Amino acid sequence: MKLGLLLGYSGKKLELPMDMVHKAEAAGFDSVWVAEAYGSDAATVASWVLAQTQTIKVGSAIFQVPARTPAMAAMTAMSLQQLSGGRFILGLGASGPQVVEGWHGMPYSQPLTRLREYIEIVKLMMRREGPVEYQGKIYQLPFKGEGSVGLGKPLKSILEATEAPIYTASFTSGGFRVSGEVADGLFPSFASADKLDLITAPVEQGFAKAAGQKSWSDFDIAPFVQVYCSDNPEEYLWSTQQMLALYIGGMGARNKNFYNAMACAMGYEEAARKVQDLYLDGKKEEAAAAVPIELMEEVSLTGTKEQIAAKAEKWKAAEKAGYVKTMILAVHQPEMLEVLAEIFED
Repeated sequence: MKLGLLLGYSGKKLELPMDMVHKAEAAGFDSVWVAEAYGSDAATVASWVLAQTQTIKVGSAIFQVPARTPAMAAMTAMSLQQLSGGRFILGLGASGPQVVEGWHGMPYSQPLTRLREYIEIVKLMMRREGPVEYQGKIYQLPFKGEGSVGLGKPLKSILEATEAPIYTASFTSGGFRVSGEVADGLFPSFASADKLDLITAPVEQGFAKAAGQKSWSDFDIAPFVQVYCSDNPEEYLWSTQQMLALYIGGMGARNKNFYNAMACAMGYEEAARKVQDLYLDGKKEEAAAAVPIELMEEVSLTGTKEQIAAKAEKWKAAEKAGYVKTMILAVHQPEMLEVLAEIFED
């Protein structure tokens, strides 16, 4: 099992825990993952981390698709690949309508079509097999639509670089299908090893659309997993409750929250609605307290070292089945990095 360290995105001040990154690199972690919302951008942070490390890969989780043209994402990925000696992983996602339309000022309609076309174009650009021409519903290269001056021409990237793996931040059945069809992996913000069929079934539908070119041998489910080691349940459960309350309750509008929908699909519909109602009413502490303990136990690696090792067995079984090749871990206790490396080593 490959291990990744999740850094997430910044608060008001951009401070990177490079000591943690270096400890993860020394412990044998495969990757570290950086994000963007509507503050710091992931490309700058990724380049900063790559410049200060030697072996660990750095992935974007995510580059927001509406924030960059496909060409800009390809240029950034190829640049980081070449400068780092092939250590960059391109994570892409549609983001959500509140951020896309409220911050980037771009339309959110047809997010899955946009993501599929975007990845197809990025791959064409990174492969450099010839000048890129593309005619999709969202993107056209060269562009000849309204506002065009008619002088666009197909171009081939000047820069040569190893093709970066592409992961998607998928959290709906449709997103899982698109990822299975055109990407190399996906990372759900939370997942249960007991209910992976919610992900694997639509991914396999995506494989089928790829006409035999995709399979589990070259595809990776890489879930985000909260880690907290303590013998005090109130301490380790509360940190997970707060994270889940944010996602299930606040990451999206009342009628457009993909994380809430996933919690419902996992069998927690009544609780998910309660958490969302409380969170959107400004009762964040009460929302966190309403997150079911059963859900927290399913999607996290929390408890004593022995309890964490026991929970890890289900994920290791998912690895043996060929589904999960990477665990992207949100670790806040530096001493746990070596412990986790040992747990997942065998």
